[in-house]
Amino acid sequence: MQRFPMLRLAAAFAVAATFAPLTAHADAPVRVSLSARHVNVVNGKEVFTPADKARPGDLIEYQVTCRNGSSAAVRQVMATLPLPAGVEYVGSSAAPPSAEASLDGRTFEPMPIVRRTRGADGREVVREVPVSQYRALRWPIGPLGGGAARTVSARARIAPLQAAALER
Repeated sequence: MQRFPMLRLAAAFAVAATFAPLTAHADAPVRVSLSARHVNVVNGKEVFTPADKARPGDLIEYQVTCRNGSSAAVRQVMATLPLPAGVEYVGSSAAPPSAEASLDGRTFEPMPIVRRTRGADGREVVREVPVSQYRALRWPIGPLGGGAARTVSARARIAPLQAAALER
């Protein structure tokens, strides 16, 4: 069974945080860190282990921590977690639940993402987009005081390998 080094997962999940200083002269660097851990259920309890490697079917919890390394507050902090192909968001696992989702990694909407379509009878129908199509999550963290940190998280499942990929 193929295993994927965490290095590849970390590179795929290049986490971004954007921010704006509260004052024009504030040097307010926000450092972003990503951690990943396997989620397993043992005797009815969740057990977490480091996710330095992952394989298809694994459930991984990603935690993104934004830390304001300065003494000045920053505002409009946003934490973004890309979801590359082969990694599927687990619905309702975002914490806090205020996360927004994107189908293209650029345009974000409140979850669940819905689309209006026309049925065969011509009536408009509202349908939820499957979470497997989400390509990124974003949390509006808001202001982050000097020295403060905020952590957000979401779970994702490593998708099964496609037969064509195995034949290469």
